[in-house]
Amino acid sequence: MYKNLAAALAAACFFAPVFSQTQTQAPATAATAAVVKAGFVYVSPITEAGWTRQHDEGRKAVEAALGSQVQTTFVENVPEGADAERVIRDLAATGHQIIFTPSFGYMEPTLKVAQDYPNVKFESITGYKTAPNVASANARYYEGRYLAGIAAGRMSQTGVAGYVAGFPIPEVLQGINAFALGMRSVNPQATVKVVWLNVWFDPPKERDAAMALFNQDVDVIAFHTGSTAVMAAAQERGKLAVAYHSDMRRTGPDAQIVAVTHQWGSYYTERVRAVQNGSWKSGSVWGGVREGMIRVGDFGSRVPSAVQKEVLAAQKAVGAGRLHPFRAGKAAVRDNAGQEVIPAGQTLSDLQILQMNWLAEGVQGKLPR
Repeated sequence: MYKNLAAALAAACFFAPVFSQTQTQAPATAATAAVVKAGFVYVSPITEAGWTRQHDEGRKAVEAALGSQVQTTFVENVPEGADAERVIRDLAATGHQIIFTPSFGYMEPTLKVAQDYPNVKFESITGYKTAPNVASANARYYEGRYLAGIAAGRMSQTGVAGYVAGFPIPEVLQGINAFALGMRSVNPQATVKVVWLNVWFDPPKERDAAMALFNQDVDVIAFHTGSTAVMAAAQERGKLAVAYHSDMRRTGPDAQIVAVTHQWGSYYTERVRAVQNGSWKSGSVWGGVREGMIRVGDFGSRVPSAVQKEVLAAQKAVGAGRLHPFRAGKAAVRDNAGQEVIPAGQTLSDLQILQMNWLAEGVQGKLPR
């Protein structure tokens, strides 16, 4: 169970970056409260779009909300492991009252440093272990995937979608299955072809996988990798793509149909405020559309207004709890081997979602072992 749970909460991307550090401070005004020093550790460079970009946007949102009451520090290109522990320890030792570590591989280093700095608060983003001074948080990415599947199902002419995937862990399987179920909710005959890369960030490899899928009747593509390479490939080939992590219309102005974006600003701001007013408590958060942590939008120019309205209405339904990607209707949901995985009229529990190890009907191929 713990292996599956860990995998399910793994961060969307892991990279092999080069170490660097930058500090920023919000413009000073008359001090009205004690300044909180907040540290952020990033596993990749801050690029134009992607996983790290979204977390840095969250950091900027904290500065915008709290102004001179907060000072933020970020360290980018930090490999998971010993280097991460050193950076986290340095931030704790230099007076940072709260430290955000948004990568699954930072979980154990964060816990280790937290034991030595009990008065510092830590936020393990995509981790699942907590401690008295360590909280965890992650997002329900699969909700956005289902909504993107609706858009893809409406926009595809061939009824064949592609999916470039990193590793066959539950979080990725949740996304593939939700995407396929979303497509088939509007086109019951839709199929999804998956290419497994066994890497999170390798732009040339991501591009090659997309090109191979486009040669197999795929006219719309999604991905669970860390660069904009798949979007760029779709733009080059005149195909359609679903952006992930960030809006990627600058890369694919004609290709992007919709973006599944991660929104961390409100959560980060709330947690820094809690440190400031003394209300911070450890805990675990798994938020989605309802909590504002997942958003689908940023439609491309080729998407008809009727499709946009349909997707946005479905997003409201997800947020209100009326629509659940893993809730079966009158008919049971089956995997691609014909086995019943969600009985008719039932909804998967969080634990079942976290342990997902099957591919939905319509997804071609088998899980790599």
